[in-house]
Amino acid sequence: MEEKRSGGDWGFMHYFPYSTEDAHLGMVCTTAGNVEVPPNTPYPPRPKNHPLGFRTVAQGRTLNEYQIVYITSGRGILSVEQREYEIKAGSIFLILPMMKHRYCPDFASGWHEYWVGFKGFYFNRLSKEGFLSEKQIFFNLGLHDYILTAFTRIFDEVREQRPLYQMKACTNVLFLLTEMLSAERRSSQPDYYGRIVEKAKFLMESNIYGEINLPGIADEIGISTSRLTEIFKKYTSMSPYQYYIHIKIHKAELLLEQETISVKEAAWRMGFEDQYYFSRLFKSKTGIAPSDWKKYNGIAREQGY
Repeated sequence: MEEKRSGGDWGFMHYFPYSTEDAHLGMVCTTAGNVEVPPNTPYPPRPKNHPLGFRTVAQGRTLNEYQIVYITSGRGILSVEQREYEIKAGSIFLILPMMKHRYCPDFASGWHEYWVGFKGFYFNRLSKEGFLSEKQIFFNLGLHDYILTAFTRIFDEVREQRPLYQMKACTNVLFLLTEMLSAERRSSQPDYYGRIVEKAKFLMESNIYGEINLPGIADEIGISTSRLTEIFKKYTSMSPYQYYIHIKIHKAELLLEQETISVKEAAWRMGFEDQYYFSRLFKSKTGIAPSDWKKYNGIAREQGY
């Protein structure tokens, strides 16, 4: 459904179906659009032409899907349960299924609103794991062209509905979610956290062929080992040891792609005295044994890939 008002294009709105194949992906888009609400205009605009769920947004509603809403001009309010947020240009917020909420622009200012609705078991899993939570739904992200580009790409996909458009649209939904969540993490952590983590990563990379010396790294940075572990895990969602193993295995992958290096030699070069422990670790991290990794890369070279 696309609508225009006399005198120009007021925005874009589309509600769209999805196939069984789309649903099996675990994520589908259900609605997308944007609307510019001029100052001194009732909200939502032209309510009789929109589904009931949209018409009740200013009075209070619950949805059976997720929505992301981005405001690029104007101001207003968002109310969720007993919480109220002041919306301004650059605000972006997340609506969760069955979460009672209401939002509307200030009557005197109006606003420009972009939104996308989505659902599926993939998003439900993100919610179950705590990545999508009522505790953090509101972000003052700021005005960025790459955020608008993501919405525009979603609009383009649902307008054209070319093959696999649902997958392409949901890729941009995931991008928006990632930007929101990473912005929240960045805002909650001082800049020096990032400097500490980058310094620790550099020191681990510098000693990639040896063993991790966490006390030595912490000492060189000038903090305690426990504090380094706390900051690193909060910033990267993994412990320093997990990160170190990750970069060692990645380096081992590159070594095994060389014809002249055996699994045993790759293990030795990466600082593993036990080849069989190295092989078990490699498989647990990559899903494939190092010998098979080497074999498949050899086949790829023979076939010119």
